[in-house]
Amino acid sequence: MDTQLLVICILTFGINLIGTLAYAARIAGVRTRRIAMSFALFNVLVLVSRTANGFLGPFLAKRIERRLLEGGGEALAGDFRLVLLSASLAVFIGIVLVPTGQRLFARAIGHFQRHRSTGKLILRSITPAGLHTVREEIALPARGQISALRKPLGVSWSVLVANALAQALLTVGVVASLYAGYLAPEFRVTASQLSAVINGFATILLFALIDPQLSVMTDDVVEGRIDEPLFRRTIVWISFSRLVGTVVAQALFLPAATLVAWVAIYA
Repeated sequence: MDTQLLVICILTFGINLIGTLAYAARIAGVRTRRIAMSFALFNVLVLVSRTANGFLGPFLAKRIERRLLEGGGEALAGDFRLVLLSASLAVFIGIVLVPTGQRLFARAIGHFQRHRSTGKLILRSITPAGLHTVREEIALPARGQISALRKPLGVSWSVLVANALAQALLTVGVVASLYAGYLAPEFRVTASQLSAVINGFATILLFALIDPQLSVMTDDVVEGRIDEPLFRRTIVWISFSRLVGTVVAQALFLPAATLVAWVAIYA
């Protein structure tokens, strides 16, 4: 693995880790009863993740341009699969760190409630005291929480499947569209632009089907209709469906790239 590919994999890992840990902000909001603040924190993390995803495209595009100029493009598919694998690894680690993220977000919500400053919150997180807080709040999932996953969920399996599909499209969208540019180099600009169509459809799916479900569940917890353990289990299963989506992205990669290349040429 060369340095450029390593940087791409690290960036992909960070994007997906942030996106997975963002769900823990919702759990923290329920526990602290600061729902609006937790949603704001969740949206900030999602925005950071999506913005960082925009930097991923140029790195991958440059790699393709070099392969087209210098040869050796046979290894590109394997390189891109490593990128997708780093996304799956990040989501898995993010699931393991959900208890840690939940505690840290609860601390962050409390700190912001007292100081009302995002700048102070960010500065606090990088001070020795802030790093000490991170070490204090590190926690792995308890055995009881793992066994409780067998209990009923707060959402239907169709919602989990839809979330997995949306996450698969978000994971593979940029990668497949750029690889399609290698398959059809004369139309690579058109192919790269089609990633916006794929990601746009996946984003609509998320905001139309998944987010309303979680928002309703959050209100139900606050009003006492459902208990916090059920909400926490649901968040974990949503995270697992995200992990499944990144695995499915491996299977979709080549078919999606071939389809995008065909659309770029003949549409």
